[in-house]
Amino acid sequence: MQTKLPIGILGATGMVGQRFIQLLEGHPWFEITWLAASDRSSGKTYGEAAKWRLDTPLPGHIARMTVSAAEPAGAPKVIFAALDADIARGMEPRFAEAGCAVISNSSAYRMAPNVPLVIPEINADHLHLIEEQPSRKQSGGYMVTNPNCSTIGLVLALKPLQEHFGIEQIFVTTMQAISGAGYPGVPSMDILGNVVPYIKSEEEKMEAETLKLLGKLEGRSVTPLAARMSAHCNRVAVEDGHTESVSIKLTKPATREQILAAWAEFHPLAGQNLPTAPEQPIEWTPQDDRPQPRLDKNRGRGMAVTAGRLRPCGLLDWKFTVLSHNTIRGAAGAAILNAELLASLGKLDPVAETAARA
Repeated sequence: MQTKLPIGILGATGMVGQRFIQLLEGHPWFEITWLAASDRSSGKTYGEAAKWRLDTPLPGHIARMTVSAAEPAGAPKVIFAALDADIARGMEPRFAEAGCAVISNSSAYRMAPNVPLVIPEINADHLHLIEEQPSRKQSGGYMVTNPNCSTIGLVLALKPLQEHFGIEQIFVTTMQAISGAGYPGVPSMDILGNVVPYIKSEEEKMEAETLKLLGKLEGRSVTPLAARMSAHCNRVAVEDGHTESVSIKLTKPATREQILAAWAEFHPLAGQNLPTAPEQPIEWTPQDDRPQPRLDKNRGRGMAVTAGRLRPCGLLDWKFTVLSHNTIRGAAGAAILNAELLASLGKLDPVAETAARA
């Protein structure tokens, strides 16, 4: 790109907002020009409003930026949203109606029929759904979502298997990091030395989102994958990185070598030069005791998923373990990659032009 696109972050002081700032620092296509948060943060500098929690320094120019009110007036036309679902439900449509491309990490509109739920390596064609949104026709604005943090790692591992062999049944048990609950997450007395076998709405989201992501765009809606699925979601005493134990029943028989080859050959974004895209979306680890969050969560700069422990399943066909970084690949990084895909398709630059014509 000749010049960087100005972008804004809604919910900039929270943990996902901070991860957006970290990942966008020095981005070749996007430049943060606007930060917004709650009323108690509005009017303060970002350094005053946010307690920086990440392991890289808060960029000085971001620290000096004034946090704006979370209103479309004065906002750039490309918005990354890191909002709680209840807040996003009312706020994100207002930005879309004002002509903004809202690239959201929230669950509020993931299952809306006319809102794309997208992983670029999986279902880029679903982005056509933005044309079905009333705001697109009226102002040029629209909403695009990325999936739940537990869903992304699973679906990336499943997609090449679905393409080659078909999938009829999916059984997954998750061991999810505490950072997935935001800051301060789960109280220490509840999680240390413990496993919490419940994360509100997580199992329902994981089951519905997986089937939508692996479904087909047919006309003006997505037909979900016709597979049966069951998810068990657990919170464990890990800081970052969601680990998942997966069993699947395939439509066509597959050998171990064929499954490994399907993962190794999965390069759907090759040649598109999207800055955040991992070179190898699915990395295989052959060790018996891998993947592990401590050792493998940052593969592909946190954007790759790691698969391991592939072996026959006594109930279904095959079982394996998959790991992904929940706040990078599972949250901010996923939204940034969606924005890069939109930019490469010419869906970001024309937002303001469409709004002007409306």
